[in-house]
Amino acid sequence: MPPRPTGRSSARSRPTPTSAEEFALTGPSVHPDPDHHAYRKDLADVALAGLVIASHYAAPLGKKVAVAAALQAQPSDESDVVRELVPGEPFLMLDDSVGWAWGYAGKDRRVGYVRSDALTAA
Repeated sequence: MPPRPTGRSSARSRPTPTSAEEFALTGPSVHPDPDHHAYRKDLADVALAGLVIASHYAAPLGKKVAVAAALQAQPSDESDVVRELVPGEPFLMLDDSVGWAWGYAGKDRRVGYVRSDALTAA
């Protein structure tokens, strides 16, 4: 009867790295335009799963802008305004926390934050 594989043999057959140089990653790193591709370290659009590394991926949820609002660069009224949003514009939301929704706004799919209460169901 042949011996049963333990799942450990392949790990033990490789030499153990001894320095950081043995873990070095090389080659070009190309990130999509963050103005039109929603990704952060903690969350990214599932469509970007093969392009960017994030802790989690999500499919955007369709919303609409209910009242005139500003699309902000950060979740703060003091941050830069990316552009103004008008009622009826589409908003594809990836995250909604602490009163701010993050995702794509309008047909041009600009990435930014908008106050959650400015959105309604699509």
